[in-house]
Amino acid sequence: MGDIAFTKTFVQHYAFIMKTLKKSHESDTMSNRIVHISVQLFSNEELARQVTEECQLLDIMVTVLLYMMESCLIKSELQDEENSLHVVVNCGEALLKNNTYWPLVSDFINILSHQSVAKKFLEDHGLLVTWMNFVSFFQGMNLNKRELNEHVEFESQTYYAAFAAELEACAQPMWGLLSHCKVRETQEYTRNVVRYCLEALQDWFDAINFVDEPAPNQVTFHLPLHRYFAMFLSKAVKCQELDLDTILPDQEMLMKLMIHPLQIQASLSEIHSNMWVRNGLQIKGQAMTYVQSHFCNSMIDPDIYLLQVCASRLDPDYFISSVFERFKVVDLLTMASQHQNTVLDSEHERSMLEGALTFLVLLLSLRLHLGMTDDEILRAEMVAQLCMNDRTHSSLLDLIPENPNPKSGIIPGSLSFESVLSAVADFKAPVFEPGGSMQQGMYTPKAEVWDKEFDPVMVILRTVYRRDVQSAMDRYTAFLKQSGKFPGNPWPPYKKRTPLHPSYRGLIKLLHCKTLHIVLFTLLYKILMDHQNLSEHVLCMVLYLIELGLENSPEQESDEEESAGGQERCHDSWFPGSNLVSNMRHFINYVRVRVPETAPEVKREPPASTSSDGLASSQSSRRKSLQRENSGTAQVFSLVAERRKKFQEIINRNTSEANQVVRPKTSMKWSAPGATPQLTTAILEVKESILSLLIKLHHKLSGKQNSYYPPWLDDVDVLIHPEIPRYAHGDGMTAVERILLKAAVQSRLNKRIIEEICRKVTPPVPPKKISSAEKKTLDKEERRQKARERQQKLLAEFASRQKSFMETAMDVESPDADIAMEVATSEQHVSEAIYDCVICGQSGPSTEDRPTGLVVLLQASSVLGQCRNSSEPRRLPTTEEEQIYPWDTCAALHDVRLTTLQRYFKDSSCLQAVSIGWEGGVYVQTCGHTLHIDCHKSYMESLRNDQVLQGFSVDKGEFTCPLCRQFANSVLPCYPGNNMERSVWQSHSNKCMQDLVQEVEELQEQLGTFPVSISSETNLSKEMESVMKDIKSTTQKKYTDYSKTPGSPDNDFLFMYSVARTNLELELVHRGGNLCSGGASTAGKRSCLNQLFHVLAMHMRLYSIDSAYNPWRKLTQLSQDKNSELVSEELPEVPVLYRDVSSLLLIQILTMPQPLHREHFTCIIKVLFTLLYTQALAALSVKCSAEDRMAWKESGALKKNTPSGEKSWEVLLGHVISELSKGKIYEEEETEELSVVNPDSVECYLQQFCLPFLRITSLLQHHLFGGDLPSCQEDEEFTVLASCLGLLPSFQSAHQFTSASCLDWPVPAFDMISQWCSELASFAGRHPDQVKALLIQEPKWDLPRLLQLPENYNTIFQYYHRKTCSVCTKVPKDPAVCLVCGTFVCLKGLCCKQQSYCECVLHSQNCGAGTGIFLLINASVIIIIRGHRFCLWGSVYLDAHGEEDRDLRRGKPLYICKERYKVLEQQWVSHTFDHINKRWGPHYNGL
Repeated sequence: MGDIAFTKTFVQHYAFIMKTLKKSHESDTMSNRIVHISVQLFSNEELARQVTEECQLLDIMVTVLLYMMESCLIKSELQDEENSLHVVVNCGEALLKNNTYWPLVSDFINILSHQSVAKKFLEDHGLLVTWMNFVSFFQGMNLNKRELNEHVEFESQTYYAAFAAELEACAQPMWGLLSHCKVRETQEYTRNVVRYCLEALQDWFDAINFVDEPAPNQVTFHLPLHRYFAMFLSKAVKCQELDLDTILPDQEMLMKLMIHPLQIQASLSEIHSNMWVRNGLQIKGQAMTYVQSHFCNSMIDPDIYLLQVCASRLDPDYFISSVFERFKVVDLLTMASQHQNTVLDSEHERSMLEGALTFLVLLLSLRLHLGMTDDEILRAEMVAQLCMNDRTHSSLLDLIPENPNPKSGIIPGSLSFESVLSAVADFKAPVFEPGGSMQQGMYTPKAEVWDKEFDPVMVILRTVYRRDVQSAMDRYTAFLKQSGKFPGNPWPPYKKRTPLHPSYRGLIKLLHCKTLHIVLFTLLYKILMDHQNLSEHVLCMVLYLIELGLENSPEQESDEEESAGGQERCHDSWFPGSNLVSNMRHFINYVRVRVPETAPEVKREPPASTSSDGLASSQSSRRKSLQRENSGTAQVFSLVAERRKKFQEIINRNTSEANQVVRPKTSMKWSAPGATPQLTTAILEVKESILSLLIKLHHKLSGKQNSYYPPWLDDVDVLIHPEIPRYAHGDGMTAVERILLKAAVQSRLNKRIIEEICRKVTPPVPPKKISSAEKKTLDKEERRQKARERQQKLLAEFASRQKSFMETAMDVESPDADIAMEVATSEQHVSEAIYDCVICGQSGPSTEDRPTGLVVLLQASSVLGQCRNSSEPRRLPTTEEEQIYPWDTCAALHDVRLTTLQRYFKDSSCLQAVSIGWEGGVYVQTCGHTLHIDCHKSYMESLRNDQVLQGFSVDKGEFTCPLCRQFANSVLPCYPGNNMERSVWQSHSNKCMQDLVQEVEELQEQLGTFPVSISSETNLSKEMESVMKDIKSTTQKKYTDYSKTPGSPDNDFLFMYSVARTNLELELVHRGGNLCSGGASTAGKRSCLNQLFHVLAMHMRLYSIDSAYNPWRKLTQLSQDKNSELVSEELPEVPVLYRDVSSLLLIQILTMPQPLHREHFTCIIKVLFTLLYTQALAALSVKCSAEDRMAWKESGALKKNTPSGEKSWEVLLGHVISELSKGKIYEEEETEELSVVNPDSVECYLQQFCLPFLRITSLLQHHLFGGDLPSCQEDEEFTVLASCLGLLPSFQSAHQFTSASCLDWPVPAFDMISQWCSELASFAGRHPDQVKALLIQEPKWDLPRLLQLPENYNTIFQYYHRKTCSVCTKVPKDPAVCLVCGTFVCLKGLCCKQQSYCECVLHSQNCGAGTGIFLLINASVIIIIRGHRFCLWGSVYLDAHGEEDRDLRRGKPLYICKERYKVLEQQWVSHTFDHINKRWGPHYNGL
């Protein structure tokens, strides 16, 4: 009982609660709290019933709502602004804007869901009156007035509030009440609601002072009273078996009821015709919201249903003329070729006419409330949505208009939704194009749905954007092409309709009324005669209406045997009766039209006597008058006059007068305001019937004479089974054929007339004047001819200008011209590179004064540092036990090595023994487009002045390539001259090794003799310097400074050649870690190593290497004094065997003058290969056991004096072992035993050791000298690369190939090895513990990978969303985890902020040198941070329907999508985040 007591008290305080709500500023929190209480109280039916009975709960609620709304009422300006007595809510008020009324309405809806309470409400007349009173406050709210002069200053957004209010305060309670009117026994309730609803509507019409004309240029989308009336009518017929006519009001009321919903339909058309543009975008927003899936079944559907009810009960001529008048196209419906429209600009006529016809088609075809079952409706809705676009499961759920009431049976997700879905659609699993957009799992219509169920009418009704209709048609066209059903451009297919419910049979009268037939006849004639402002769309709709009429012909008309007397009955106007079947064959001979003086028809003399049996009728701008010789009376036929006459008749209820053709005088004079132009009468000779017009249209569409041939003449069967599949899909000709067949099937007379027309067909005779369409094409041809001539003239001018420019340009250089010529002849094969500038469009070479540059993106990268030496990728930890320690990454090991070297050796020498850039290395990529550097500067200026930039910062030098819009941030100057010495493949030059070694040394000595002299600053050298600055500033200082003395030049030296190393290594990674695939890679296009090398080389040559320390000497000469080293106090140099050979390679190449000669390059490789091989032997010797060592040492010594001793690994290994044994190198106890007993495994080990160097070198050679990389099998990679590099003297047969045969020693091998080993021996004397640790080991890095993720997202979520952060020890509000290293971070958390950087941004700098990939735990999405920008990448977890669930809103189980994760990983490794993801924004360090 405690419940009841509390509830009663709560109810008694209800009014007070409302006041609190109105005052409350934080109404949201307040409302939520109240709802939490009331939901509990009012959800219990028993409790609710008791309170209703004992405390007048319903009265209190309705009254409270009424009071609440009364506080924000304003006078309605609808219709009669001065005298209106109607008040509406003001949607601008906070009460509506903030949905403050929501808790009360929600309680109301809640208690109405109980049968017993709703019953009480529906029986209580007083309550119903009050409620209708409440609903009428919303009737006509948010009135729009069309701006005719200037654009509205302030676009109000109040329409959101208006739509929300109608949906929540009016429609939802309505659906709640409807759910209790499902059975016959509830008829009484419906009668009550309808009765009070009509009373409220009558009051409303009186209050706004409405007679029969709506005020022009006004529209409101809110007519909740109309919609209550409509929905209860629909329910009455559908569920309660009520006789519709017993609850419908009189004709006059129906006429009034139809006006406002019709006004909305016409306004929709006006809005889409851009007649409301001056009202701003919000009016389009309203038009869209009105049909949008959450609103349509409470707004447009009831409106159209109400219009269908009115149409089925009113006079059809009246209804049809009203429609054309509302759509403002009455004046267009004249047979004259010119007309004056007083209410519409001619540019809008076409789309308004299309709108009017489309509306009629919707009105006559839709059966949503006229007989379809709920299942049929669901299926039709689903098909319409799927035809517009493939849809995801969740968007379909959202787009199918649900009955806002849960008891209606169509519940999204219920069995019926899924079963219908599987019946009409196929599931397309997500597909991935790397670089393409992320797709989701989609449903797409089955073929038979396109074939049989595609319904353009339903699509038009449900499209929010007009382009969706086009999209559906395009998809339909594609289906027909694919399935071979129709190759051309099809017209929307005609679809058979569900039979009408008997209550609505009256709707068919619209299709069989003279007014419509006159309109259809006129339009067919106009289209045939090419009058302006008509379109294929108009024809399509006209044919559709004719076909609908033939499909639904009134049964009572038997065959027309008595039709001989038919002519006599034709006494009033164009057509004898109202049945379309017989009217189609009726010939109309003459028509009198009123036309402007200037019209071409005026010039023709009227025939001497208008034939008496012929009909001459005339249309004026407002009148069509019928002239008959024998009676002499001119009858007036005007759409408008016709409508007013009917209205008068109905109002006067004077049946005796209604039969006579008496008109109120006023309607004759009435015409639109505005100057009526001078009109004159002309008589047109027409002599056509609808049938003959159709046949001629067929000829016109086909472009052939006599193209139509009645199919039944060949095959009588078509008349018996007219449903032929070949007519199901096709274009206008197919539609005409289908209609003619249906006409013939329905009447023998029609069949005979069609045959007759076909026999004597003559081409249609348009007026003698050239038709406007032909005139247009003629004009077009002329214009195009002129344009062509203009273009040619321009081109000629360009050519001459360019020629004179070239000549003057050449003159300047004439003094050196002869020399240049000689040079050119001597070096024919070296062509100069020509570049196109994508800004100014000129092409030419890059010069020192005006250098050209490549558009490049520089980015710091730590991808290489993430390589590990195990092929098993790491997993993202999802338990406390699984932790990740970054000790075995490439970056960590390189770091340790450098630090150790620096401990024992001279700093400057250490900095040349390794490469850096494994972390924070600079990667340079280009889109391949070039531009003049000065053009680029002005381009940047213009970007700087342009304020509307998205996503990048010009101040940081960022821009997008002017041609391909790829993101970039620097320009790399192209070195003048030919790109590369692409001389013929000379694998061996004729010089001997010693000479070449000498030459290389001399070339290295002549420092600074760079072809571009630095002393004289040229533009080119300036640019090279500036790009070098850019490269340096791309990465953080901690990744460039490794020397013990800050700012030492050795540091820069190290950094520069490491940039080259980073780019080579990354290209290798992009190629999959080896060069087996050969060819130019995909990365090759992005690579700009050649230009990069020139820039680096120019800067490297500024640092002189002291010749005593030049590593080249150590590699190619035996040193004389062996004791000098021990004397000096300072730390020794790094022993040669401890130096990284790839780094030495880059140092050697980059300190040579550019361009490098091929032979010198090969010489350098050969020398370095000897060192590399020796390092491999040393590493091997340490690995094997002491016994093995002894064995190798002895067997090597035996073979030492054989002729090829220097090229046998056994001999060399033996020598290395014996030399190293002199130091204390092998004395340490064994660490790992490598059982290399058989020679094959030794050979294999040596090749694997040397391969990384060969790969880097081959890539380098490929970029410096061109030439393709050969492809090969993995096991041949060593031999192929060695021969490609010129290390292999000549290919020997494979079985006797050994890696040692590639050796080419510049000085006797044993002496050289002894010298190198002695350095180690002396080091071993001082630090025996370190000797082995520093030996270079076999490098085996796996490709970089992201962490492996678990199958089910829940695993991640459960572990991380409650996990505490290790920095601030709190549970983060927005937890995130780094997918590269697994670090757990607080996204946007202020708790972990350091110097204004939030934790994610900080981590992205430390872990990825500015690139971070984070999984947001609470949203399942991944974000990418790149420097100062970030983007939402998307999710790699999808639900069972292949969809993302961002922010985990839907709460479906999510599973890893491997393809997506692969795409993410690939973008990370290839550094293409910037290019592929489009939506970047600045993060201001706040992530």
